[in-house]
Amino acid sequence: MRLGALPAERLPDGFAVRLDPAVQRRDGGATLLGGSPLRLVRLSARAQALLAGDELRVDGAASAELAARLLDGGLAVPVPAPRRPDDVTVVVPVRDRPAELVRLLAALRADPAVAHVVVVDDGSAEPVAAPGARVIRHEVSRGPAAARNTGLRAAATGLVAFLDSDCVPSPGWLDVLAPHLDDPRLALVAPRIVPLPGGRRSWLTPYEDVASALDMGARPAPVRPWSAVSYVPSAALLARRSALGDGFDGSMRVAEDVDLVWRLAAAGWRVRYEPTATVAHEHPAATGEWLRRRAFYGTGAALLAARHGTAVAPVVVSPWSAAAWGSLLAGRRGVLPAAGVAGLATVRLARRLRRPGEPLPWRFAAGLVLRGTGTAGTTLARSVTRHHWPLALTAALVSRRARRVVAGVALADAVVGWWPHRDAVGPLRSAAARRLEDLAYGAGLWAGAWRARDARALLPAAPPSF
Repeated sequence: MRLGALPAERLPDGFAVRLDPAVQRRDGGATLLGGSPLRLVRLSARAQALLAGDELRVDGAASAELAARLLDGGLAVPVPAPRRPDDVTVVVPVRDRPAELVRLLAALRADPAVAHVVVVDDGSAEPVAAPGARVIRHEVSRGPAAARNTGLRAAATGLVAFLDSDCVPSPGWLDVLAPHLDDPRLALVAPRIVPLPGGRRSWLTPYEDVASALDMGARPAPVRPWSAVSYVPSAALLARRSALGDGFDGSMRVAEDVDLVWRLAAAGWRVRYEPTATVAHEHPAATGEWLRRRAFYGTGAALLAARHGTAVAPVVVSPWSAAAWGSLLAGRRGVLPAAGVAGLATVRLARRLRRPGEPLPWRFAAGLVLRGTGTAGTTLARSVTRHHWPLALTAALVSRRARRVVAGVALADAVVGWWPHRDAVGPLRSAAARRLEDLAYGAGLWAGAWRARDARALLPAAPPSF
């Protein structure tokens, strides 16, 4: 699929970025630690002078280059001033959701930032009616990706927003997102997906309201493979039309949004997540529908593996961390080997971090190794209960020790998943929903790999070098 040509323009004067609150400044401001994946960046004397505080405003080529590097490293976030965009076309793909479409169109008519609305009827049983919008009909359903592409081709404005029919945008959402596109290399910016007030409710609702697969969290972030926010859902997006080229891969019925983000990132475009803009989504309430959707999401991993290789790996862990955890799983006899692996990793990292004329930063290196090992442990544990549960279940059926390990991991994972949301959902409800969700997703993951005769979506990978 063809994408738009990357522009040569730098960040414009007046564009501002601010260091992410999670970034640590060390060595008197000469070193930055942060980003996702975690990285250590040493600043030149000139860069230190430009970044005297936490905010950098572009004023010339040098500050533009530094701001771009900070953005691309995940060390800084843009500081755009909200404003109303000049001209936006909203594309709405829909199939057999007349009531939801009426609700969405009413919200769009009340938004002065929306200039045009294109509704793409993707083979509904009854042709949709959309007063005030242009309707384009597919007589036979081609899937949401193809429907969005039809709307993209019909749009004549520089900015195109995609909204699913079961969404309702919050007032001013485009005013928050549009200024991000002052960055000439930004192709997409996505809002946070939040639960729709007054939507359908069931026993799942408290869990889905805080743990929806569409909600990327409360922190702004760059979006790209291997990072904390590796994709954004196509339920709600604002795009630069010239960047998208042919748009989504119309042959994909699932994971087309992930594929588009990763293709844009590989081509040098930027994609951002901006949670201060919100779009409400009517989450599924029926248990069967919810589980089928989660399993369907899982099938997309095989499609992504065929297009993007190890970027879709369910477990990303360094050889050092894998060796340490492998030793620990051997029981008491593995404690000393694991400590030895961690010690060697600390020595190696301390030598790499050493500044000329200074002693080895043992404590700092040990902290980073411990942090990385802990993150790897969380990733491996999540794999046991989600991506590779068929293997974990098989092991548990034949080994008492494996049963204890799997049960302990499942309990720990349930607590870790519930704790951040303990004020909104009870522990038993959270644990039950989390286990069902993981079983469904994992089943879809394995089914997709089997159908594709491609195991790459199941295989671990080492983190890439940046």
